[in-house]
Amino acid sequence: MSSEKRAVTAVDYGFVGDVKEVNAELLADLIAKNIVPILTPLTHDGRGNLLNTNADTIAGETAKALSAHFEVTLIYCFEKKGVLMNENDDESVIAELNHDLFQKYIEQGIIQGGMIPKLENSFEALRAGVKQVIITRADQINSGNGTKIMC
Repeated sequence: MSSEKRAVTAVDYGFVGDVKEVNAELLADLIAKNIVPILTPLTHDGRGNLLNTNADTIAGETAKALSAHFEVTLIYCFEKKGVLMNENDDESVIAELNHDLFQKYIEQGIIQGGMIPKLENSFEALRAGVKQVIITRADQINSGNGTKIMC
């Protein structure tokens, strides 16, 4: 996976990378050979520099690239059971979330902070061919619980 150093604007992010290319053919070939690729949030710029790249972005970009080869489900895992209506109530999981509700919940302050880029990555992945996106907790992956992101 290659990336480019994020441009300095009002903020200098240092050695933060934005994904430029995912070698989907190589990953698909490894998967076809029953080899499970392990990806890290470290990328390179092709000039010898390692860059720190957001792990959610790595997952989303990889899922989008592999959707040309496979039926892909992207699962984002974090410490909550899904996207919550009330951040103080771990049981207030939003079962399904479409883009209109996402915008409405941002305006209402229900969805905020780090959840916004995770959901933006989710909608972008769906538009790029990923079959489904689910946000859940790691121990809930096979339970059917969590938030299903829909176009």
